[in-house]
Order: sequence, then C-alpha cells, then structure tokens
Amino acid sequence: MGTPKKTRTKRGGPPSLFKMVMFALVVAAVTKELQKDPEDREWHGTVAGFVPYEFRVPTLQRIKERVWDPAGEHFLSPHVFGVGWTVNVGRIVAVVREKVTD
Repeated sequence: MGTPKKTRTKRGGPPSLFKMVMFALVVAAVTKELQKDPEDREWHGTVAGFVPYEFRVPTLQRIKERVWDPAGEHFLSPHVFGVGWTVNVGRIVAVVREKVTD
C-alpha cells in the first residue's frame, strides 16, 4: 500500500478575481450611501451604473418579489440582501410550464 495522495486546497491562496470584484462593489455601494446625508440614505440602489445593491433588512414580501415572481418579466432580480442578482425561480417555472403545455 502506498501513501495517500494529498489534495491541494485553495486556502491561503490569493482571492479570485470574482471575489475581489464583489468586494469592490460592496465597498462602492456602502461608500455611496455613506456619502449621502443620513436622512437621505436608502441602503438600496445601483452601483457602477447597473449593479443593484440591497442592504435593508430582508422582508418576506421582498423575498417573494425577488425569488418567486412568476408574473415578472425578468429571470434575474436584485438580491434580497447584498450586491448583485438572484434567480427569479418563479419566472423560470412559469416559462417551463408554458413550454410544456404548448
């Protein structure tokens, strides 16, 4: 019996480009809000011209709107919390059902 092969892990390595970009977007979004007067801070909007951010406390209504909205026109919606998009599962299910019944 030989010695078991060691598997390499990525721990301790440099962060991926994706992680660095996401971190930069979070910093940019928070900075954008902190530059506003305190009474004007909304903690949601867009950064870099098109990337949505949402730092308000999630609500069940917002979760439903963004994750399960079969009547919505988009497959992606802003995250319930954070920077970027989430998949509108409700829309995907609706489209698949339409295709199956055709």
